[in-house]
Amino acid sequence: MSLVTAEQITKTYTMGEVQVPAIRGVSFELQPSSFVSFVGPSGSGKTTLLNMVGCLDRPDGGRLTVMGTEVAELSSHAAAVFRGEHLGFIFQDFNLVPVLTAYENVEYPLVMVQRIPQAERRKRVMELLEAVGMAEHKDKRPDQLSGGQKQRVAVARAIVARPELVLADEPTANLDSATAETIVDLMRQMRDTLGTTFVFSTHDMHLVEQIEVVHTLVDGLIQDQDKAATTNA
Repeated sequence: MSLVTAEQITKTYTMGEVQVPAIRGVSFELQPSSFVSFVGPSGSGKTTLLNMVGCLDRPDGGRLTVMGTEVAELSSHAAAVFRGEHLGFIFQDFNLVPVLTAYENVEYPLVMVQRIPQAERRKRVMELLEAVGMAEHKDKRPDQLSGGQKQRVAVARAIVARPELVLADEPTANLDSATAETIVDLMRQMRDTLGTTFVFSTHDMHLVEQIEVVHTLVDGLIQDQDKAATTNA
């Protein structure tokens, strides 16, 4: 059974009196335990597509199902609960909570959604902070961290709750090559051990080379697909 199924989904934004189509009838399937990437030029619809799969936005047309749930039928509250229970996110602008330390930012999903006991929370958080090279900065707030350090914290936060699906918008954009390699290895290990599906939007060709399924978006349409093909547009 597919983890995500999109059937001719569309998304159009209104800018003043102008209608701007962002996604124009896209169909694809994402399988459990897969490494998938959407690539394409800026403005091609990659981020819009990730936002819809992540239940942050809804398609205007077509049908989008995530883990058996139709996205368009979720209320705002239900979508928020669904995201907290099943999804992890890595955003381009990090979205870290400014008043929380690196440790607290990573711990946040475990406190707010899963209510895991404190000892288990600390174990998970510290293991991930160690894995992304941020343990020594655990008590710093986001404004005390570099862009690359914020990105590492954001990655740790996205996977700490062990979600079924992680959506990563340019996850290696602010990282040096060695750190990027470490984080991709960490994601792959999580995929192999926990069955997590990772979906990337990226311009990083080194990252793309490590992805199993690559879909190319141009002007809101999937133009081609590489590797283990699972879709057609």
